[in-house]
Amino acid sequence: MDVSRASWVNTTHDWSGAVDADHLAHIRRSPVEFSPGGAWHLLLEVLAYAADEASGRRGGNCVVVLHPDGSVSVRDDGRGTDTRVDEHGRTVKKPVMATKDLRFFDFPEAEALPDGRPRRGMSVVAALSEWLVHTNRRLDGAWTQRYEHGVPVTGLEPVDADGTTGTLVHFRPDGPVRSMTGPAAVDLSALAGAWAQLEVRVDDRRGD
Repeated sequence: MDVSRASWVNTTHDWSGAVDADHLAHIRRSPVEFSPGGAWHLLLEVLAYAADEASGRRGGNCVVVLHPDGSVSVRDDGRGTDTRVDEHGRTVKKPVMATKDLRFFDFPEAEALPDGRPRRGMSVVAALSEWLVHTNRRLDGAWTQRYEHGVPVTGLEPVDADGTTGTLVHFRPDGPVRSMTGPAAVDLSALAGAWAQLEVRVDDRRGD
């Protein structure tokens, strides 16, 4: 029997709502604060989730692709984002993209990313991107969903299983964020050593 959604325990995000519009608007009003150094900081926010998975499994891998259109994708081999079925038979994904990370967003001293800046969560990436597509593969199913400036513009759409688990986050930062530069910009050669248990491979296709 499916368990009531009201009984689901909030650990990293609040299961009670799929979208926090005020939260997303707050991020969009302050791109310099939430994405210091621009797109590289957003990339680190995504990699931090892959690193969480790798740490919990004593090792993991991810591939970062820098696309010619200015978008970035990160594919990891973790368990996939928590996705459940509620008491009404609806498939519900943990709202990592459109609500605040309860561990970090209001507690900037909690954890720093490798650029020395506070970790805030995946909602920062979604809110400051023209579009973001989150494809999520778990042992019991696989789904994809598209967001624009953090707001879902499609439902949670099933995709065919391919025998793997993990997440693929593909996002195109807003123009102003893509053009931002500064001391927080990350040298790609340092990414692989940022998290000891996460092996990072970078595929730079921008010159293709």
